[in-house]
Amino acid sequence: MPYKNEPIRIAIAGLGFGESVHIPASVFNENIELIGLWHPRAERLKEACVKHNISAYKSWEDLINDPKIEGIIIATPPAPRYELALKAIKAGKHLLLEKPTCLNSFEVIDLQRNALKRNLKIAVNYEYRAVPLFMQAKRIISEKNLYEPYFVKLDWLMSSRANPDRPWNWYSDKNSGGGVLGALGTHAFDIIHWLIGPTHSLSSINSTSIKKRVCPKLKTNKEVTSEDVSISQLQVKSINNNLIPVQINLSAVTKQSKGFSLEIYGSNGTLILSSENQKDYVHGFGLWFSEKGEVLKNIQPDSDLSFSKIWTDGRIAPVARIQSLWAKSIKDGTPIIPGLVEGLASQKVCDKVKESNSTGLKLEIN
Repeated sequence: MPYKNEPIRIAIAGLGFGESVHIPASVFNENIELIGLWHPRAERLKEACVKHNISAYKSWEDLINDPKIEGIIIATPPAPRYELALKAIKAGKHLLLEKPTCLNSFEVIDLQRNALKRNLKIAVNYEYRAVPLFMQAKRIISEKNLYEPYFVKLDWLMSSRANPDRPWNWYSDKNSGGGVLGALGTHAFDIIHWLIGPTHSLSSINSTSIKKRVCPKLKTNKEVTSEDVSISQLQVKSINNNLIPVQINLSAVTKQSKGFSLEIYGSNGTLILSSENQKDYVHGFGLWFSEKGEVLKNIQPDSDLSFSKIWTDGRIAPVARIQSLWAKSIKDGTPIIPGLVEGLASQKVCDKVKESNSTGLKLEIN
């Protein structure tokens, strides 16, 4: 039902990205009132609640059964996310989910089905959709300044897992949602879907470069089962229903690498969006556009796309913007984008990338 002018009362679950990014974003957000935190480890929860002067929920049941809570941001690691989200949806809570939304498409579909029954707004934090230069790129494409893309190439080459001494954790385990597909691929596929169109078919190769890491609990080496490199060739449907070739190269183990580089070559121009800054979504990105064979020119975002506030940590501003979209959707009853529809589209591609790597086949997306 429509809400009045009061902010949406929320809690945040998960204290990694949740604490460093979602807490400051929600405190800044006039459409949101943060009233509680949850974390499975009591000592970690107490530490964060004292630091931020926010109430603690000692159990998930206490949180989802509190009538004061209208929405929950779930920023836990991927493995428990589906079960937590499903219980929250059944308790009538609106959700903002980190990505990957779930471990597979079947779980996303189940969340979607249950949320639709209850008319709940489930957002997915595809925050690159909220970054001004990405929005400017979308505007250039939407205004048909490129016309039909001929070829798209996305290199996302990072070094976050390049140190072989970095310890084994859930990221090293494919069954826990770890790997470069969950970290970067979910964003990469969503960016392509948003800018160009849905994936029609693909063929992929995944690999694990660092095959063992020291597990702190076991005090011994443990096998790494998640991929740290993924290469995919996609055919993506354009707005004119043509198939556009898209090359996506993902890595978490490339030292001194180029970071993010998206190149879109169209019949009327070239667009390049890139950043060598490996730790920030905003600071360091640049956008260049060439129309009708002219030289590439640096493009700044239109004023209406710029942030009203920039933090030292550039991740906070786009996340705050996604939070605002979610709160507005809850208040006025309009569909939330990006939501589970977009989350499912990206997850389907992730699932097929893994299947293609296992079978060696080119696969279509249903």
